[in-house]
Amino acid sequence: MKKYLFVLSILMCSLLSAQEVVYKTVKDIPYSAADDAYARERCKLDVYYPEGLSDCPVVVWFHGGGLTGGQKEIPARLQRSGMVVVGVNYRLLPKVDIDACLDDAAAAVAWAFREAGRYGGSPRKLFVSGHSAGGYLTTMLGLDKEWLARYGVDADSIAGLIPFSGQMISHFAYRDMRGMGNLQPLVDRYAPLFHVRDCRPPLVLITGDRELELFGRYEENAYMWRMMKLNGHEETYLYELDGFDHGAMAEPAFHILHQHIKKILGE
Repeated sequence: MKKYLFVLSILMCSLLSAQEVVYKTVKDIPYSAADDAYARERCKLDVYYPEGLSDCPVVVWFHGGGLTGGQKEIPARLQRSGMVVVGVNYRLLPKVDIDACLDDAAAAVAWAFREAGRYGGSPRKLFVSGHSAGGYLTTMLGLDKEWLARYGVDADSIAGLIPFSGQMISHFAYRDMRGMGNLQPLVDRYAPLFHVRDCRPPLVLITGDRELELFGRYEENAYMWRMMKLNGHEETYLYELDGFDHGAMAEPAFHILHQHIKKILGE
C-alpha cells in the first residue's frame, strides 16, 4: 500500500509540474544579415519556448505556401510539448530567386543552432520540419550541405529531418519561373533528389494519400526513400496517410513527428 501511494504521489507531482510549465513566445526576431527592405520585412522568426526548462528539443518549422506565399507559424500540435519551436518567415518567389529562399532558410537554422540555448533548447536536439514548401526547404537544407555550410553549420549536425509532403524534385514554383508546367518534372541542383546521400540525420518522409496529393507528391517521396536506401541511409522512413489530401495530411503527420523525435532522442 505504501509503495502504491508513493508511486501515485510521484505521478501527481509530475502532472502538477507539467501543468505549471509556462510557455512564452518572442516574436519577429531578425535572423539575417541581408539588408534590403524585403529581407528586413520577411527575414524574421518567432520563438515559442517553455520557461525555466533546459536541454529541450528544438523544432525549426518552415511554413508552406508554394514558395510564393504563407506566414510564419507555431503549429498548435507543437505547442505545450516541452519543445522549443522556431517559426520562420523567408523571402518569397517571384520577388527573389530560389537561392534567396534557401539562403534565408539556412540562415534561420544557423540562428537556431546559435541561439536555442537562450530559450532552453539544445542544439544537439535540433530538428527541421515544415509542410509543403516548408518540407522542400527542410530536405534541401539537410541533403545539400552547401547552404548551411555558408553559415558555418554542418548539415549532419541536425538531429532529424521531418518534411511534410515536401517536393523532392525541383520545386514547381521554381519550374514555373523557368516556363515549365506542373506536369514537366525536373531534377537539377534545386531538387532534393539531386543530393541523395548517406547523411547522418534520420529522414522521415510523410505524405498524404497518393490519389489525393498534389501531382505525384507521394511518388516523389517514395523514390527519394528508395534512393536514400540505395545510398546506404538506413534511417529513411516513408509514410502515406491514407484518406488525407495535401492540406489535411499535416494534422495526423504531427503524431509521426512526435514519435520519431522521441525515438531519435531515445525517449
